[in-house]
Amino acid sequence: MKNYQVVGIGNAIVDVIAQCEDAFLSVNGIDKGVMQLIDRERAETLYAAMGARTEAPGGSVGNTIAGLGNLGLKAGFIGRVADDALGHFYEAALKAEGTDFPNPPVTGVELPTSRSMIFVTPDGERSMNTYLGISAELSTEDVPLDVVENTEFLFLEGYLFDKDHGKAGFLKAAQGCHRGGGRAGISLSDPFCVDRHRDSFRRLVKAEMDFAIGNEHEWASLYETDLESALKQAASECGLVVCTRSGADVVVIRGDERVEVPVHRVVPVDATGAGDQFAAGFLYGIATGKPLAVAGRMGCIAAAEVISHYGARPEADILDQFRAEGLL
Repeated sequence: MKNYQVVGIGNAIVDVIAQCEDAFLSVNGIDKGVMQLIDRERAETLYAAMGARTEAPGGSVGNTIAGLGNLGLKAGFIGRVADDALGHFYEAALKAEGTDFPNPPVTGVELPTSRSMIFVTPDGERSMNTYLGISAELSTEDVPLDVVENTEFLFLEGYLFDKDHGKAGFLKAAQGCHRGGGRAGISLSDPFCVDRHRDSFRRLVKAEMDFAIGNEHEWASLYETDLESALKQAASECGLVVCTRSGADVVVIRGDERVEVPVHRVVPVDATGAGDQFAAGFLYGIATGKPLAVAGRMGCIAAAEVISHYGARPEADILDQFRAEGLL
């Protein structure tokens, strides 16, 4: 028996969420609907400009792993936080949700715990301004072999590819996972991230990954072609390929098996975490041995729940929703 069913590695970021009007974005020079990396000074300026704020532990794969912990799986998250107030908040909040956080806050460092200012407009779109702080410094030293060698599934966050030591950490983690008989996968994270690291992503997906999850823009960017051609190439190089398509059917390909999972459109209150919770629902299905169509539907249910309210973590009992649709 493995110690974990799913372990994730990603940026450990505290989400700071506030509602605003489109005019606020224009005045403050915030690009709508995308994630921008910002420096410390810009982070402090935007934080001061926010109205009523709510804080929650975040980070893309961090949200996914917390969702899996809430679904009852044995889950762990490897991330890097500082020995400061936000770092201790992140560690305590994750553990309170049932997710192991094996790396303690790092002492004696200048960089603070990472944070993302998320501005949500009335149409539910979120505009993220992220100061990476200490989380982007994750390296091989932060990857405990006793964790990655003892998980059934490993899920990596593409955003950490921005630095070479992050890439080295991913390679160590994937190889450790495979040594222990587990399966490793990655979230492509963002088309701009793919643009920056296309060659590295393609080598990793082909050589080290058993599954990969991305949206239509990320897959097309990765292979620099149309979506269908990109998915065909991805499926020839990776055992399991998942493509979300902004409200259209989700495409899942494993070998010769292709499934298109219907998406029931809902008007989002806050789109924050939609992709993260889709991944949580999907991985829950895969980790518990469900067929691809069922796993895909579980992902869609989890995503629909999280966009029905503010914040990137589920508020309803997702397992109850799975049962209501006869998926369990």
